[in-house]
Amino acid sequence: MSDSIMIVEDDDGIRELLEVALKSSGYEPLGFSNAVDALAKMRQEIPSVAIFDIMMEGMDGITAVKLMRQNPQLRDIPVIILTAKDSEPEKIAGLDAGADDYITKPFSVLELCARVRAQLRRAHEKGEGSPTVLESGELRLNTATREVALRGVRMELTFKEYELMKILMENQDKVLARAELLSRIWGEDYYGETRTLDIHIGTLRQKLGDTGSRYIKTVRGVGYRFVGEQPE
Repeated sequence: MSDSIMIVEDDDGIRELLEVALKSSGYEPLGFSNAVDALAKMRQEIPSVAIFDIMMEGMDGITAVKLMRQNPQLRDIPVIILTAKDSEPEKIAGLDAGADDYITKPFSVLELCARVRAQLRRAHEKGEGSPTVLESGELRLNTATREVALRGVRMELTFKEYELMKILMENQDKVLARAELLSRIWGEDYYGETRTLDIHIGTLRQKLGDTGSRYIKTVRGVGYRFVGEQPE
């Protein structure tokens, strides 16, 4: 059975173009003109990947992605957002809402299909792992519940902040290059600014409070390193 790709786009021409392109690539496209109907359908039939336009009448794409990430049944669906605005704040807002990748209009249909393939590969790789608990000092991360707790208090992390924390803790005491982190979290086809990573590191440090600079170290000219500690 082919992977189902949900397309949520209120522009009929763009949505139909994507449906034809994805179908010709061997996928099963599901098109919707609004986010409310798309979310309702997801509760009945979970797609392999969802593509959301950001600017839509009624519920916008960012709100829809946030609702998905709050639903245990929908939170792990890979999401690609479409935006007509080539601005860093909108990209970061979409990624922080839980989107896995973004593409800016006008876009190449071939590029979008390549990004869909990349998200499917990553989703299959994630599904091969088993739930684990990562601990370091006062910090605890549970991959089954996707929760991070500091001193026993749950931290409110965005979808991307959690993914970043997980990779850092899995590789504690190792230096991770900026390009590697961007590729592993935002996808190997990510072409955005490296400042996106710096912003997420900064917000993680803020949420870690007085332990932020202790756990996450900057390696000048290379990337970042998570400093491991023995759990207390």
